[in-house]
Amino acid sequence: MEIMVVKEKKPRTKKVKAMFSREKIIAEDTSEARSLYDQSRFGELQEGKFYYSLVEGLYLIEKKKIEVEDGKKKKLKIDDFIKKARKIEPNFWIRYVVFRDMRDRGYIIKTALKFGADFRVYDRGVKPGQDHAKWILYPIHEATTLTWYEFSAKNRVAHSTRKNLLIGIVDDENDVTYYSVSWTRP
Repeated sequence: MEIMVVKEKKPRTKKVKAMFSREKIIAEDTSEARSLYDQSRFGELQEGKFYYSLVEGLYLIEKKKIEVEDGKKKKLKIDDFIKKARKIEPNFWIRYVVFRDMRDRGYIIKTALKFGADFRVYDRGVKPGQDHAKWILYPIHEATTLTWYEFSAKNRVAHSTRKNLLIGIVDDENDVTYYSVSWTRP
């Protein structure tokens, strides 16, 4: 008796084609881009295009979900993407390490510039628009020092937006330790 093993080919999902433009990654509203948004809330849909933050862009490149071109229609390699992003955001790598860690843990994490913070983080299973973010997140390198004034300002932003403060400290091995801070009444 002869047994035949047939390998079934998985259908390849097409990558989202996007363009590196200043401080954002921009993609057309395609079924692939919409699927990324619907499943995991990557990007923001505005005027018929999806806009991704730089950390989202790198994360999606690493996950092989997106292909990013520069202004000359040349596909960006990961190292080139990081160099361009670091020119725009000097703290890019620290922010990215925290973003990647939170996404890999199953959290949806979005920018929080309008709150005066780096990120807002939604509890697992919660998508933006369904409920509010649970945390305001500030990524910092372990060698960074914060004054009490800076720490207090971050805590006030979190408190005034009715969120808990989460500080993600990145060490030299790119491991992240989180500290949650909340107000207590004595």
